[in-house]
Amino acid sequence: MIKDILKEVEDLDHRIDNLQNPASEDDGASQLLGEGDTQPEAGESLEELQARRDALLEQCRELTPADRVFLARHQGRPRIDEYIRELFTDFFEQRGDRQCSDDQSILGGIARYKGIPVTVIGHRKGSTLEENMRFRFGMPEPEGYRKALRLMQQAEKFGRPIITFIDTPGAYPGKEAEERGQGEAIARNLAEMSGLTVPIISVVTGEGSSGGALGLGVANRILMLENAVYSVLSPEGFASILWKDSTRSGEACEIMKLTAQDLFDDGVVEEVIPEPLGGAQRDHKALFAAVDAALERHLTQLCKMNGKALADQRYKKYRQIGL
Repeated sequence: MIKDILKEVEDLDHRIDNLQNPASEDDGASQLLGEGDTQPEAGESLEELQARRDALLEQCRELTPADRVFLARHQGRPRIDEYIRELFTDFFEQRGDRQCSDDQSILGGIARYKGIPVTVIGHRKGSTLEENMRFRFGMPEPEGYRKALRLMQQAEKFGRPIITFIDTPGAYPGKEAEERGQGEAIARNLAEMSGLTVPIISVVTGEGSSGGALGLGVANRILMLENAVYSVLSPEGFASILWKDSTRSGEACEIMKLTAQDLFDDGVVEEVIPEPLGGAQRDHKALFAAVDAALERHLTQLCKMNGKALADQRYKKYRQIGL
């Protein structure tokens, strides 16, 4: 199981780090060690530890769908604010749906990508429990989708390409969200995005579940990180509906064909972006470089197309899915 492998790898990472950065005194070393950190054992060499870590990581080359779901949800994966900071310049956040309020689980605004003005929108998860509570673990309410639509309509008006980052377990399922038109807000986004005449690229960076993901996902090009997942609902929800038993989620992962590799083979996504061995959380810098290269390549191609061609290509793409 990938969870057990990564736990061992993390332990070895701490030992390697302690060997590479020895403290001048034992007391200093104990202060540097955090909870869960491990001192190198007597006689352990740096080369031996690195070899053991590399051997463990090699086991991550062949992952099950359930393993990829675990990695897609890993707390250490980059978040939307990190992608914006590393890939774009001059980001200016825009807030509010101009109808009700500002939903912080959707982050969006204007930025420059390689000097080109673009609109960037994405689901926002937190790095701490407090942030996740504030962002509802990346589950938007209707105001979030209406804010996203406002930004996309603005991008259409000024001819800016749209880049969305998808990472959500689904739209917020609360009673209040339903009362304020959750289904209508998502449906309107689907309808409006299908007819926009500017390039749209969607990048699935973690979880892409249910209509909560589709509300930002009607694009000319869909890119997925290697260990991201994209599906009609979560594996737990699938198992609960099909077998009335959410504990069979691992079995559901096999049936749902939700991995980036499955969706690429089926023609749903245009490119699978490689991740560092062991998951995106292990090397953010390498991941950002891979995403940057993919974005530049696809955006360059799409910017050569006129508005009608972009809308037609998007329409045909979704009409052909499942055929």
